[in-house]
Amino acid sequence: MAFWKKKLKIDPLGGDPNAVLLAEAMSKQDVAAVRELFASVHHPDDRAYYAGICAEVPGVQDWIDGWIAAEPGSTLPLLLKGVHGVRHAWEARGAATAEHTAMEQFREFHRRLKIAEDCLDEVVERDPDDTTAWAALVTSARGRQVGAAEAQRRFQGVISRFPEHREAHEQMLQYKCGKWFGSEEEMFAFARSGPDSLAHLVAVAHIESWLGGDDGGALESEEVRAELRAAEGRAAGARRDPGWGTVDNTFAMAFGLADEWTAAKARFEMIGDRVTEWPWLYLGDAERKFEQFRKRANRLG
Repeated sequence: MAFWKKKLKIDPLGGDPNAVLLAEAMSKQDVAAVRELFASVHHPDDRAYYAGICAEVPGVQDWIDGWIAAEPGSTLPLLLKGVHGVRHAWEARGAATAEHTAMEQFREFHRRLKIAEDCLDEVVERDPDDTTAWAALVTSARGRQVGAAEAQRRFQGVISRFPEHREAHEQMLQYKCGKWFGSEEEMFAFARSGPDSLAHLVAVAHIESWLGGDDGGALESEEVRAELRAAEGRAAGARRDPGWGTVDNTFAMAFGLADEWTAAKARFEMIGDRVTEWPWLYLGDAERKFEQFRKRANRLG
């Protein structure tokens, strides 16, 4: 069956066998298995990705303090509690805009974020080279509403140790969006100044700009199309780490919004059925929107 005719289902583990093993270990509270896997993972992007897998497992906050108490010399359980805590906090807040979010939700959001940041702060104090903890602090910077100088300090904590950290750059771009604490100009300046391996940030910036626009139309200008094609070219040699699926999906969505269907079709062929929830959730039902875009890419590309 052709790839564009298959029934889609989002796989939150991205088809990665290590992610499957890790999610199962966290679900079973098998800390030895979790510790063993992290001991074998050394690349900063991979460590951040797998910490994120741990963070998505429900109920971590109910048992991880026991692991922390059992291994006071280890920063790993503290790290995972902190990364999970940031995700857990956003669950409490929900996805609605501020005016549609209850005060009780905000209080719980900030309570959980404070717990998470206390853990992450302790990790970077004990192990300043832990880029995953620094990157999580970049993420939580938006929720804690820290100033630009503090957000930059956290970001610098990552890139001074690994300049091409994907998650840290993606989260700092969000901080610089107009919907958070930056502006259109700051967002694009940050995206365009990034390393070639992170040129997909240009596509993210155009998606964010499109979302914030008034007409809801496609990114139809030739200038935008040319910049997206150039960004894809710059990123062509980037390392395809386990979390790369979101990058592929970002380019596919951006090309579709820009009516660049030939480029979109090529990217969909690379993706196959590995649809990721982000960024398609910006358009509504992620699976349905992905399906609509790739069918159109097959027809027009």
